[in-house]
Formats: sequence, C-alpha cells, structure tokens
Amino acid sequence: MNLFRTTTLPRRRPAANGGFTLIELLVVLIIIGILAGYIGPKIMGRPEEAKRTKAAMQIKGLETALHLYKLDNGTYPSTEQGLSALVQAPESGRLPPKWREGGYLEKAKVPKDPWGNDFVYLSPGVNSDFDLMSYGLDGESGGEGDNADINNWEIE
Repeated sequence: MNLFRTTTLPRRRPAANGGFTLIELLVVLIIIGILAGYIGPKIMGRPEEAKRTKAAMQIKGLETALHLYKLDNGTYPSTEQGLSALVQAPESGRLPPKWREGGYLEKAKVPKDPWGNDFVYLSPGVNSDFDLMSYGLDGESGGEGDNADINNWEIE
C-alpha cells in the first residue's frame, strides 16, 4: 500500500441553470400573442394613415435639407432646379456658390412619396418661401380623406 498516493474522485459539476422552463416559455409566448392580437389589427387596419404619416415625415426631412441648402447658398433651389438640387449641384438657373459636396440628402437621391409619386416643389411658394407637397393616394391635386394633399405649411 502506497501511503503517498492519493486518489482523487471526479468532481461533480453543479447543475447548470441557464435554460428556461416550459412554463416560462409559455408565459412569454402568451404575452407576445396578446400584444400581437391587440396591436396587429390597429396597425394593419390603417395602412393609408401610416402612409400619410410617412409622407409628412418625408416632407419634414426634405424641409430640413432645403433649409441647409439655403444656409449654404443664400436661397432655396428654384422650381426649375427642383428637389434634385439637393442631391446634384444645379447646372442651370442661379448656380449655388457653396453647394455641399455629397449633397443634402443622406441616400443621395430624392425620395418618392409613399404612393410612388414625386413630391411637388414650388419656389417661391404660394404659402411660404417654398411649397412642398404630396398629392396623396390619388396622385392629383386636391381631394379628401386618403386622397387629400399633404402640404408642408399644414404640418405641425
């Protein structure tokens, strides 16, 4: 018998408690189901309202870009130069003396409204220094409800 030899028994690792129980998973799935059942119909039932809200947000973003253009160049782009002056330096009309390299819009292209139409831009505008609008669902001036125009001078 060897007195100096010790036998080590393998250590047992404590049980890992990193997983979820079936009850916890069911509770989470029930909560997600309740939220989806409540919120889903509210969102899905109003696609035109969501598009109108998106158009208003796009108009606000274009307004900001137009204000930056004016800060750099002293005037807004003319109606003839249009919103494309925000992504490409105009080559006709009053040329901007300090046009920003890279343009004034993040994606270097003028967005379409949520219905796939171009925004209408007038400078000088009838209602303010410039008028910026989307004609809504029908793509024509005027209208009511979903077909109503979305105008920058009416957005708060």
